[in-house]
Amino acid sequence: MNGLLEVRGKLIDVDKEGFLVNLDDWSDDVAVALAQVENIELSPEHLDVILALRRFYARYQLSPAMRPLVKFIGQELGPDKGNSLYLLKLFPGSPAKIASKIAGLPKPDNCL
Repeated sequence: MNGLLEVRGKLIDVDKEGFLVNLDDWSDDVAVALAQVENIELSPEHLDVILALRRFYARYQLSPAMRPLVKFIGQELGPDKGNSLYLLKLFPGSPAKIASKIAGLPKPDNCL
């Protein structure tokens, strides 16, 4: 069963796990709303990772699992940010899954 996310008076379709049904619905406001559902207040550091994730998706047409995400973030944002602990601090629990959700991307294939 799908759900709806209200963003500035507009209803956005999400799947049962909260991922966008239509990737074109993503915007900065949608990202903020998706983050709030995850109890995350977006900071510039979160946005750096989210925008890097969107670049990854544009390049490879898939949402990365944790290991490729860590490697890509290291390449894009520097080695100090390309590690699991940094990503876990920003996106507790399952960084690849939660960051992909907030970035408006599909759920990574190997995430439960």
